[in-house]
Amino acid sequence: MSSLDAKIDALYHAPLGEFVAARTALAKTLSGDDATRVKALIKPTVVPWAVNQVYWRARAVYDRLIRSGEKLREAQVAALGGKNADIRAATDAHRKAIAEAVQQAEKIAAADGARPAADALLRTFEAVSLASEPLEAPGRLTRPLQPAGFEALAGVRVAPQIIKKVEAKREEQERNKPTAAAIRKAEASRTKHEAEIKKAEAALERARRKMAEAAAVLKTKKER
Repeated sequence: MSSLDAKIDALYHAPLGEFVAARTALAKTLSGDDATRVKALIKPTVVPWAVNQVYWRARAVYDRLIRSGEKLREAQVAALGGKNADIRAATDAHRKAIAEAVQQAEKIAAADGARPAADALLRTFEAVSLASEPLEAPGRLTRPLQPAGFEALAGVRVAPQIIKKVEAKREEQERNKPTAAAIRKAEASRTKHEAEIKKAEAALERARRKMAEAAAVLKTKKER
């Protein structure tokens, strides 16, 4: 690592409120392309800054997260290839590692007077740990990240038996899907049922009124 890279790392390691001043001060000590490079560095928002701090200040937690993400991805790839893989165990371990990383990020941020959103921290840690290639240089994130979907597994060869299972499941869903006629029949039945309920409620209300009127007449007769 070059001396300049070490100084840039120090910028992202420092408290968030000091970033701009430290970047300006560093740029003034440089010239040419190095100065231009430093001036172009983006100040992180609070979520990526907190994630960076876990990398810089709690490396063991960060490393466990990355390893758990790698194992989960390997399990997913193995399962798609038709091999035995304990995806549930890998998923549970990954969730635990993410929770630990989020907790550590919140603790560090709180000490600096910052409050990053927990859900944004979770998504960013998930994205970082499941990416097949680094999304940004570790410890230098500048923006919150969103975890990739199945496109992250693009290029993975899917075993024929897996494809057959998916197709069979899809066909079953299509067979069990209610037809338009069945839906219309169900809606008509519901409408009729609601109408009957309203009719019964109206009849009940009329009966109550008649009872009240009869009671009033009876009371008047007694008073006479």
